[in-house]
Amino acid sequence: MTTGYCVKCKETVEIKDGVESKTSRGTTILKGKCPKCGTTVCRMMGKK
Repeated sequence: MTTGYCVKCKETVEIKDGVESKTSRGTTILKGKCPKCGTTVCRMMGKK
């Protein structure tokens, strides 16, 4: 699993139900939910 920083919990958590998408600039991101509080967590993956 990939980890990301949850702003609400203020700690690094594993991303739950992660989906890969692209930003408007073409950078790949992984977007999912925090398993503790349910807030959206994103991780920048870089360009492929």
